[in-house]
Formats: sequence, C-alpha cells, structure tokens
Amino acid sequence: MPIGLQLLLVHSNAKLREKLKAFVGENSQYDIIEAHDGKFAASVLKTENIACVISDIDIGQLDGWRLVRLVRSGVFNCKADTPFIMLASTWCERIAETTAREFGINHILPYENYHQIPHLLSHYQTITSHLIQNKILVIEDAEDTADLVYRMLRHKFTVEIAQDGTQGLAMWQADNYDIVLLDIMLPGMSGTEVLDQILLQKPDQTVVVMTAHGSMDLAEELMFRGACDFISKPFRAEQLRKVIDIAARRDDFLVSNAQFAQTITTLKTNETAKNSIAQAHQRLLDNLTTSVLELDGKGRIRFVNQSWLNLTGYTCEQALNLCLSHFLSESCSLNSYQSALDKLMAGDLEKEKLELRLKHRKEKEHWVEARFNRICDKKNKVTISVTIDDITTRKLAEEKLAYQALHDPLTQLHNRHYFDQKLIEFTLLAQRQQKQHALLYLDLDHFKAINDTQGHSQGDLVLADISEQLKNKLRKSDILCRIGGDEFAILLPYTELEAAKSLADNICKDVASGHFQFDEKIYKVTCSVGVSIIDGLEKSAQTYLQRADIALYVAKGQGRNQVHCFTSDDKESDEFQSNMQWIHILHYALENDHLEMHYQPVVDIKTQEIAYYEALVRLNVEGKLIYPNEFIPTLEKFDDMNLLDHHVVNCALKDLANYPELKRIAINLSAQAFRDKRLLPLIEGTLKTFNVEPQRVIFELTESASLSNLSATQNMIERLSDLGCDFSIDDFGTGFSTFAYLKNLPADTVKIDGSFVKEMLHNKIDLALVKAICEVAGALNKKTVAEFVESEAILDLLSDINVDYAQGYFLGKPQALSVLFPLKEDNLSLA
Repeated sequence: MPIGLQLLLVHSNAKLREKLKAFVGENSQYDIIEAHDGKFAASVLKTENIACVISDIDIGQLDGWRLVRLVRSGVFNCKADTPFIMLASTWCERIAETTAREFGINHILPYENYHQIPHLLSHYQTITSHLIQNKILVIEDAEDTADLVYRMLRHKFTVEIAQDGTQGLAMWQADNYDIVLLDIMLPGMSGTEVLDQILLQKPDQTVVVMTAHGSMDLAEELMFRGACDFISKPFRAEQLRKVIDIAARRDDFLVSNAQFAQTITTLKTNETAKNSIAQAHQRLLDNLTTSVLELDGKGRIRFVNQSWLNLTGYTCEQALNLCLSHFLSESCSLNSYQSALDKLMAGDLEKEKLELRLKHRKEKEHWVEARFNRICDKKNKVTISVTIDDITTRKLAEEKLAYQALHDPLTQLHNRHYFDQKLIEFTLLAQRQQKQHALLYLDLDHFKAINDTQGHSQGDLVLADISEQLKNKLRKSDILCRIGGDEFAILLPYTELEAAKSLADNICKDVASGHFQFDEKIYKVTCSVGVSIIDGLEKSAQTYLQRADIALYVAKGQGRNQVHCFTSDDKESDEFQSNMQWIHILHYALENDHLEMHYQPVVDIKTQEIAYYEALVRLNVEGKLIYPNEFIPTLEKFDDMNLLDHHVVNCALKDLANYPELKRIAINLSAQAFRDKRLLPLIEGTLKTFNVEPQRVIFELTESASLSNLSATQNMIERLSDLGCDFSIDDFGTGFSTFAYLKNLPADTVKIDGSFVKEMLHNKIDLALVKAICEVAGALNKKTVAEFVESEAILDLLSDINVDYAQGYFLGKPQALSVLFPLKEDNLSLA
C-alpha cells in the first residue's frame, strides 16, 4: 500500500470517535485525522490530501450528506472520487442502497457493522494503487492563467508548468507527456516554434493550443500544422475539462481508427464470403427484440444491433465509441453501472445483472434489464458483452402496484396500511424528540343511508368530494388517510391539543355546511371527530388509535356532528367499554354480512294456518347467535339504530322476494325510525329493486316509540299505507297509554304485549287487559296478535276471547330460512 495515505474520521461523539479511531488504526495503515463536525472536516479537506473519508450523518450544520456532495463536486484538495463510508445509527438496507446511489457514497454501514471497515479500506487501497493519471505539460507565461489551469485539472491529471517556450521544450524533451497545453503568445521562443519542434520530433504528440480573442486565424493555422485542438481565452472550467478530456482520448480514437482500417483491409482479402457471414449474423441480431452490445475495456460501445438503435434513437455511427454510461439516466444508474463495470474488468465478477434507466435521444426514458458477461481472449484482452431488454411496462406495473398498495383507489388518499406505518413512525418520533403530534379519527354520520337509498356509486361521489374538502383544510406535512368505508384518519405532526381541536371543529363545520343532491333529493352530511394526542408516553402506536376511536364514539354518543378529545375518564368507564365493544361488533357484522334474519310464524287462530312471519334479527359472533336485547340498547344510546333498520329492511325484503313461501312478513322498526328521513325512500326503492308487492309487508313499531312522537308516527303510517304496506303497533299495553291513542294511530294491527299473554291463565288482571285490548281493537276494526303463546291452553283461551292471531314457541320458534325451507335452500344452492 502507498505510504502516508491519510484517512479523515468525522464524528460528533468523542467516545465513539476514539473507539473507531483505535479500531481503524489497529486494522489499517492509514494516518488518521479526526474532525468533530462537518465544518472542521471541510477545512481539513481543503488543505490535506485525504485518501478516504469515514463520517457520521449527524455532524452539525454541514451534515454527512452535504459533506459527501462537496467531496464529489471536486472543490476540495482530495480527488472527487475519494472513497466515502457513511455510518448510520438507524438502518434500512433498501434505503441505504438508494441513498448511496443518490449521494455517491461508496458504502453505508450501520454502527454495529463497523468491523467491516478494514475490509472496505483494503479494497479501496487496491484500487488506488492501480490508478494511473495522464500527464499534462502546461506551457504558459501568465502565472494567473497557469495557476488556474493547474487548479482546474489537478484532480484528474498530473499537471506540470513551464513558464516559457524554451523551458517548456526542454521539459518535454526530458519527460513523456500525454498532452501538451500550449499558449501561442509566449516571450522568447514563440508557441508556433515550440509546436513545430515538438511535432518534428514526435508527430503523434497531442497538443492543445490556447489562443486569445482575435487570434482565431492563428489557431486555424496551428491546427493545420498539427495541433489536435484549441481553446480560446478566457475559458470556463468546464470548457477546459471537456477539451482536455477529448484530447486525452485522442490516442484511443487514433488506435480505434487504425484497427478499423486494418479490419477493412483484412476483410477485403475474402470480401464475398465474410460479407455473407456478417450479413447473416447481422440479420439474426437485427431481428432480435433484445439489444446486443459489446463494450471495450473502458466501457465504450464497439458493437450494437438494430434493437439498441430503436431503443435509444441513435444511428449506428452515433452510438459506436460512445461510453454506455452516456445513455444512462440518474446517478443511481450511473453509480451501479460503473461499480459493476469496474468489478467485471478487474475479474471480481464474471457476470452481472442490473436494472437501469436508459435515455432515448428524443423520447422519454426506458427501464431496461441489462445482463453483462466478461469475455477474456487468449491475449487476456477483456471485453464485455451486454444483452438488454426493455422492462418499462413491467416497472410501470410494479410502480402502479406499489402505489395501489399504499393508496385508496376511490379517493387516492393513503390507505389503512400506510396509516398504520406512519402512526408507528409518529409514535417513535414522539418518543425520541419528546414532541407532541395529534391524531384525528373522523367518521361520517349516517353515511350508510346514502349508499342504501342512492346506491354505492353516489356514495362514492360523496366520499371523493369530502376527501377533497379534507385535503384543502390540511398542511402539506399533514397526512390524510381513508382507513374504512366512511372513516378517515389525519396525522398532524408537531401539533398541540388546542390546535388539533380547532382544526377538527373547522372540519366539522366545513363538512356540515355543504350538501349533496341526487334525484332532486338533498342530503346533508355531517361528521364526528375523535382527537388523540401522540405524546410518546405509550409504547404501542395502536394505543393512540384506540384513544381516538374511543373519543370518536363519545362524540357520536353526545349527538354527532361534534368533536371530542380523549381523556382518561373515557377509557375508565366499564359501561362505555361495553358499549364500544358492541358498536364495533355490529359495524363489523354489517360490513361483513354477519347479521342473520330468522323468521317466526304468526298463526291465524281460527284457521290454524300461518298468516305471515315476523322477521327477527340475530347477530352471529364466531358462530354464536346474539339476541337483539343484548346489543340494541347500545345502538339506541349511540343513535346507530338507523344502520340496523336499513340493513333489516334490505335483507328481509330480499328474502321475501327469494322465498314466496313466506307469504307476508312483519318487519320491526326502531324508535328512531320516525326521525329517519331516509328510511321511507329506502323502503320504496328496495320494494322496487326486489319487485316485492307492498301488500306482503307489515311494519311494526312499538307502542312507546309510536307515542313518543305521535304526529311523526301518524305521518309514517300514512306514507307506508300509501305505498300499500300494513302497519302494526307492537308491545301494546306496555306504554301506559290510554286506549284513545288507538283511535289516533291508523294502524291495521295491534300486537298485545307478551307479558300479559303468558300469565293469562293465572292472573285475572292480565286476562282482563288482554280482553279489553281485543275488544277496543275490534271496535276500531283492527286485528289483534298475541305474543308469547307457549301452550295449547293459552291458545284456546285466546280463541275464546276472539284474538285474531297468535305467535309463540308453542306455534313455532324463530328459525333461519335454511331450516324453515330446506328444499328451497337446496334449489337456490344448485342455481
């Protein structure tokens, strides 16, 4: 290894820096210079000839990313390609690979892998020891110009200066220079004389002349004399570097031309046969969809087929002798390609496969898969064969899949998967920085009604519109996700509770201020919002989501269209926890069709025939049936009964259409039904959808619910009657109402509460109440139905007092349709 190579170690932590210095010092022969921050490191790089840099990322205002970019720019005393190793406290292999490509970093290592540094250093030293720089002799009498040229070229070339023509010619004769950069206007021996002497002694010497403004004619003359190129003063750094780079490759071009000329001469000795073979091979290659190239030892193109020309838009003449890197886009493609090429040429790899971005001369870029194979002939001359396929379609599909994996297809917002990842990141960030973030959990109130009445396509329009409203309320740094059907989550970085609550209030007002119109019907949409602060005190990110969820349902329980911020009291309520559980279970059941409809027969007492069936809902939780009395109170408390009403109406009418054997059915409506303006349009639309005659449907509403808003109930009954449906008052006798109310309710049927019926045989008061209800109903021309008929004796007694219909376990239990009509179920399955 070269003696005296210096390594710069940059780290802000003195203990870790000392540890790394000791380890690297023991396992390499570098002289180590320490720097505690990026600013000091930059000052070292300006003055010292550093052969390698090892740096942390967080090294002060001039961080590791900026430091490596400055090194790669060539502004320091070190070479622009000086090996650079970055150490990272956090580690992701995929991100590390991408970052290394983007910033020109040779290696990114997690701290725990610092023991790999000596191996990497030995590899860099091997490469460094084999680097040979071209030698340039600059003959220039103006000291400022000579110094400027030196600084522009010293990173890539070995530069020596001569101050006049005599000294320059003497230095040239004493040494071997690849390029001579010659000023024309020299004192004493002129530039023209120097040029003539040099070319007289070595006609193929590469000489670039420097001319001043107005001496272009002289430059032209000197080109005729044998100068290979010229540059006019004053010049910019990139102009000089480009001219010198071209001059440095002049020998390669000359050799290539000579080889080509020799090849032509050789081919002419047997032109017919060889042309025939060449044409056959070329036809074969040109008909391949795969591009085929051959590269020389410097990565320059020596052969291409037609597919490559089609892929890049170049002609064969334009493509030959260009480096393959000329066609590559993005630093990541260039870096990965150059690294692979170096290893292939050195023999470290025999083959390699890369995905690269390829530039077309006029059109957009392509993604390609390039396969490289190292070929070494008998004279140990190395060439690289390359086969390339266009994979743009595949990459676009992969990008689309990657996008779809993190986005909601309807709203184009981020989805639940993305939200879960970001929530974890915010939680970890809060733990590290001890700064607060906020989480808003938003749910649209009664949105399901729009889907049920207008269809999902219209509901989707509402969701898309509200998504845009929400986006317009947020900062660029805020993260908005759709995490469920009508549920959204918003992550607010570095936001205190007061600001989060203010934003949530504004969102509620903004959503409520709008409306949606479908088929001349106007729908108002509101939302409820739960707020949770991400304070970093909890280990699990899901804890913060649960808190926001709890706060959301508190907001719903308090009347909807409002905001609630989570407090510890919310979580500590056992009753609330139970209610929350039921709400989640029901919502999950609605979304995943886990609600079941059972049907109980209602029998005509006189004919002993089934008159109709009552539809009764059951909740299926992991195979266990849950009865309504267990979950309906929670739904009523949180004002969510409308969801159940809509679902039951839809399922029952669908069953009635599929099972004519049901004849008629009775459907129970909740106490909230008369306040639900969307229910009647839903009933009307569902009857039409399933082509069910309205006369086959009876709607039941409990006595207490009917009397809680008599005018609304009367209006509902009248509108249902206009459709052709019948109406029944359920549980009559439990609401402490007078019989006079029967006169005000245009119901067709009165269902006597079962608590009176089951004790009729043993309780004279219950018997008297049943008789009285039956007589008043009969006088008002209303039919009566007795519930809880559990014995033949009760059935006989009901017959004696002229009750019209009976319902109870004695006559038949509620059962699923598959049990009631097994043959029908088999036929449906076969269909």
